[in-house]
Amino acid sequence: MDFYKILNMFAFRKRNFKLFTIVLFAATITSLFVNYSQHSDTALWRPEKYIFRFSEQLKRFVAFSKSVCSCETCVAESEISAWFDERFNLSIQPLLTKQNNVIPESVFKWWLRLQRENSPKDINKVIEELFEIISGDKYVLDPSPYRCRTCAVVGNSGNLKNSNYGPDIDKHDFILRMNHAPTTHYEMDVGSRTTHHFVYPESAKDLHENVSMIIIPFKILDLEWVISAFTNGRINFTYAAVPRKIRVNKEKVLVYSPELMKYIYDNWLLHHGRYPSTGILSVIFALHICDKVDLYGFGADSHGNWHHYWENNNAGGAFRQTGVHDGDFEADILANLSSINKVHLFSGR
Repeated sequence: MDFYKILNMFAFRKRNFKLFTIVLFAATITSLFVNYSQHSDTALWRPEKYIFRFSEQLKRFVAFSKSVCSCETCVAESEISAWFDERFNLSIQPLLTKQNNVIPESVFKWWLRLQRENSPKDINKVIEELFEIISGDKYVLDPSPYRCRTCAVVGNSGNLKNSNYGPDIDKHDFILRMNHAPTTHYEMDVGSRTTHHFVYPESAKDLHENVSMIIIPFKILDLEWVISAFTNGRINFTYAAVPRKIRVNKEKVLVYSPELMKYIYDNWLLHHGRYPSTGILSVIFALHICDKVDLYGFGADSHGNWHHYWENNNAGGAFRQTGVHDGDFEADILANLSSINKVHLFSGR
C-alpha cells in the first residue's frame, strides 16, 4: 500500500471517528433538551434554539470532515469536474526519494528514450549513489485535512512586466520558479521570495540556502551530474555546457519523479508533443503538493507576444514553437484548470 493510500485511510478513519463522536454527543444533548422541555414549566427555556445552533455547527463539521484540506476549496477535491477526475491521480508520487526510488519498468523505458542517451550507466547504482549525497527529503508530501497550503507557480512570461504581482506572489506558502527566472530588479512584478526552483542541469544556477532545487532529470546523466556537482565536479557537459559545481543547499535538493513526468504525458497531455514543458511539469507538480494554486507568468502578453519577462518583446513565438512541446495544448490545459477553479490564472495587467 503506497504512502498516499495509507495517509488517506488514516485521515478517513480519523474523520469518521470524530464524526461518530460528535453525532453521538449531539443525540445525547438533543435528548436531554427534549426531556427537559417536556418536564419544565419555565417559559424562558427554549431548547429548540440551542438545538438549531448545535445543528448548524454539526453541518459545518460534517462539511469539514469530507474535505481534503482546510481551504475554502481544495485542489484535490473530487466530483467537481469529470475532466479533472479522469486526469488527476494523487497516488502518483511527485518526487524520487530514498524511500520511493524504484522507477517502474514501463516508465523507465519511456524516460530513457526521451534523450536517446548513449551507453547510460546502471540506473539503480546511480540512484543509490545519489541518495548517499542528498537526502531527497519528502517534507513537501504531507497532505492533511487540517492544512491549507497556498502555492504560487511563477512562469517566465513577459505578461509579468508591469503587473505589480510581486507582493501577492510573496504571500504564498510555497513559491515555485523555473530555469533562469531572475528576481533581482524585477521584485515588484515577480516577487522576491522563492521556496522551490525547478531546473535541468543545463539551466542550473546558484540558489539561496533556503531554496530547494528540484532537478528535472531527462536522462541518467542528469542524475550523475547532481552527484558530480556536489563531489568531484567531473561533469561539465551533457548536450550543452553545465556548471561543474553549484552553490545549493544539498539538504534541499529534490528530484522530480520520472513517473510523474510520464503520468503528465499520458493523463494530461494525451501524448501531445514529445514530452512536457517545464511549465506544465511545474503546474501539475503543484496540484499534487498544494491545496490552493495560483499561476503567474503563463501565456502571451497583452499584445500576443511570447517572450520572457527579462527579455525584449521581439521574440514573437520563437520559444513557443520548439517542435518538442505542444504549447497550444498545454495552454488549453491551464485554461481548463482555471475554468473549474482548480487554479487561479493571473494573465498580467
